[in-house]
Amino acid sequence: MQQAIGLLETKGLTTLIIGTDAMLKAADVEIVGPMKNVGSAMLSVTVTGNVAAVKAAIDAGVEAAQSVGDVISAHVIARPSDGIASVLPKGSVAARKPAAAK
Repeated sequence: MQQAIGLLETKGLTTLIIGTDAMLKAADVEIVGPMKNVGSAMLSVTVTGNVAAVKAAIDAGVEAAQSVGDVISAHVIARPSDGIASVLPKGSVAARKPAAAK
């Protein structure tokens, strides 16, 4: 079964790190590959896990990140298409194979 995917995009590295830290502490999710520099000081991180965990993580990450900087975008994809692996960061577990159900 394919895991849900959560995306958090912020302006500034500190904002993204604080948001990512909150996401990892709030729920049982894993980072998918490295953080990505989108450009113009925008950065993004992708997490994966079950739908409830990803939703909780994104909510916590947005709240924490907004307390120190700007959140550009945040989204949860509950049931990503099998083809989504081609756009995920290389070297990530999710890009290699769907995660096993927990």
